[in-house]
Amino acid sequence: MTEALARLAEIAPAPGESRRKDWGEVERRLGVELPADYKELIHLYGGSNWDDYLYVLEPGCPNENYDLIAWAAHQAEDLEGLWEHERKPAELEVEGSRVVPWATTDNGECLYWLVRPGLEPDRWTVMVNEARGDRWEHFPVSCTRFLASSLDGELESNLLSSLFPRAAHEFRRLGPV
Repeated sequence: MTEALARLAEIAPAPGESRRKDWGEVERRLGVELPADYKELIHLYGGSNWDDYLYVLEPGCPNENYDLIAWAAHQAEDLEGLWEHERKPAELEVEGSRVVPWATTDNGECLYWLVRPGLEPDRWTVMVNEARGDRWEHFPVSCTRFLASSLDGELESNLLSSLFPRAAHEFRRLGPV
C-alpha cells in the first residue's frame, strides 16, 4: 500500500468488500495502462464520493454516471472540440500529450491524469480543469496523493470548491442509481 493510500485509510477506512477489475480489458478499452495506485484505490474504495463533493471514477462503476471508460470517451471528444477554440494548457503542448479523467466534482470540475509520451503511468501527474471555464491547474503528484493531500489540507486547489475538504470527512462508495 502506498503512503497516500495509507493516509486515505486513516481519513476513511476502506469498506470491507473489495472490487476486482479486469484491468487488461479496461486498459485495452482506454488505450492506456493505468497507474498502480489508482488500481489499488479502486480495489479498496471503488467508485467513491469524498466529502460529498469529489467523485472518483471507476471502470464499470455500479453508478453509470461515474464510469471511467464513458467519461474518458466523452472528455476526449469534448476537449478536442474545445482546443479548436481555446488554447491548450502549456502542459499539453508537448506532442502526444493528453489528459485522461479520473475524478469529477459536484460543481463540474474535472480531474485528469496528464499523460505524456514515454512517461510511465505511475509517474503521471494531476491536472484540474475548472467547471465551464478554461482555467487549469497542474499538480506534480499522483491521483491518490492528490486525493489524500487535498483531504488532509496539505494541498489546495484554487479551482475546487472552498468548502472542500470538510472538517469532518465523509466517504461513500457509489452504488447503482
